[in-house]
Amino acid sequence: MKFFAIPFTLVCFFASFSTSAIASDQAAKLLATHATDAPFLWQNATVYFLMIDRFYNGDTANDLAYDRRADAAPLRGFMGGDLAGITAKIKAGYFKDLGVDVIWLTPPVEQIHGSTDEGTGKSYGFHGYWARDWTRVDANLGSDSDMREFVDTAHAHGIRVLLDVVMNHTGPVTTSDPVWPDTWVRTGPPCTYKDVASTVDCTLVKNLPDVLTGSNQVVALPPALTEKWKSEGRYEREVKELDEFFTRTGWPRAPRYYLMKWHADWVKKFGVDGFRADTAKHVEPAVWKELKQVASAAYEDWKHRYPDKKLSDDPFFMTAEVYGYSIAEGLYYTMDGGSRVNFYNNGFDSLINFGFKSDANQSYEALFSDYSAKINGPLKNYSVLNYISSHDDGEPFDRLRQRPFEAATKLLLSPGTAQIYYGDETARALVVDGAEGDANLRSPMNWSELSSHAVRNGVSLSDIRTHWSKLGLFRHAHPAVGAGVHQKIAEQPYTFRRIYESSGINDRVVIALDIPVGKTVAISVAGVFADGQKVKDYYSGTSATVANGKALFPAKAPVILIAVE
Repeated sequence: MKFFAIPFTLVCFFASFSTSAIASDQAAKLLATHATDAPFLWQNATVYFLMIDRFYNGDTANDLAYDRRADAAPLRGFMGGDLAGITAKIKAGYFKDLGVDVIWLTPPVEQIHGSTDEGTGKSYGFHGYWARDWTRVDANLGSDSDMREFVDTAHAHGIRVLLDVVMNHTGPVTTSDPVWPDTWVRTGPPCTYKDVASTVDCTLVKNLPDVLTGSNQVVALPPALTEKWKSEGRYEREVKELDEFFTRTGWPRAPRYYLMKWHADWVKKFGVDGFRADTAKHVEPAVWKELKQVASAAYEDWKHRYPDKKLSDDPFFMTAEVYGYSIAEGLYYTMDGGSRVNFYNNGFDSLINFGFKSDANQSYEALFSDYSAKINGPLKNYSVLNYISSHDDGEPFDRLRQRPFEAATKLLLSPGTAQIYYGDETARALVVDGAEGDANLRSPMNWSELSSHAVRNGVSLSDIRTHWSKLGLFRHAHPAVGAGVHQKIAEQPYTFRRIYESSGINDRVVIALDIPVGKTVAISVAGVFADGQKVKDYYSGTSATVANGKALFPAKAPVILIAVE
């Protein structure tokens, strides 16, 4: 199979037909119905990662809070997206139509009020990784009530919430944002990445104070935070809760335990279902295991208090950004200097797979068989989070969005958990005139392009999203896609099966790719579906009865997704 034959075939097909011809109402309704009440597995989840400020503006009244200004360098300031906007899109069915199981959102905590320049122009904390106060929703993004409505709405639509958390650092120091005491943070030396110490006991970049997560020294609250809470009329309440936390746990009032309490409060108050840990390798691994313990207790408490809101009895989930980790490393990550750490054994159920973006350049079979062997072998009972683009990876797969159908097919049909970064499904541009560095990756969601059926590289963005939707809905309905065992069935057309048999679930699918459009094709399904069994292609909506180990379908698209009718 020639590698570039796939995207060319898909582009030609989708460029030649209208969206309505590709996705009939019947097929769309069929997929949505098929996906209803599907069993949930984190190993098969489709996770939609969005930057709150960049996704959708649901409340224009909160666009500039704390005297922030619209004077940032291109794509480095707040642009209006908020929690209300995400909630509106959940209610509109946007995520359901993509088969999304989980929404991962950037930290909603209150950010530094001022701006700083890291060498790419004036920047504000629109991204959420520059905390000023971990206990409050940033006013640019909404309020506690907005956060509660977002989580409740997500849960009501069967969607879990993954919250991004930062243990490693505070926000930069500005004229409006004082540095925390030296008993809380270090302001140097900068990381040199020669060994563990020069990766953990250091600052990631200049003017990004590093929290002393390895310290057991008892510390008082930072004066600036104390003053802030008093001015907001909640000092007594916050201190009372801290007293109760430290009395209950018996832990010292060291910096990391304050942060654990504050992060877990988002679970206790709102019912978020998991954490994505930022900059995980820059924090002592054992700290994450402690955080998992605190967050899990908070999650069980929330589920006990709100039994009608919980989606299941699944335990609290954690995944991590261990920068540079690849599925090829298995359970162990090689730290700078050569020491190896098992982050899975330190509180994490999953790790972000930085290797996928390059592994996706392989053929379908090489990619799928390799990932299946690893996930059902060394990583059994764990998983990886695959992605093609993200908010800080300057070398994404298909940077110019020239292979959007191939990107969707490989990401959503690969074994493992799939991360859609907002706009992957609409070919949102990752190169923006005037932007520098990671700002290119953080443009506003391209809603207007989608609604106007804009064309990029000769292909309608609506057709691209339709392809993502069909694959996503099929994946959502079938745990076998991401969590099952992969086996190749045929070379021409390329056909494979996925089977998942565990936890009372018996799920089987057959998928064929590189289908010659316009012909009737016989797909081998022997060993998966029996003769006489009725099956359906959930991409086109057509049905067939298995005979002599094959299912006969009129090829309306280069993709056939087969399951029982």
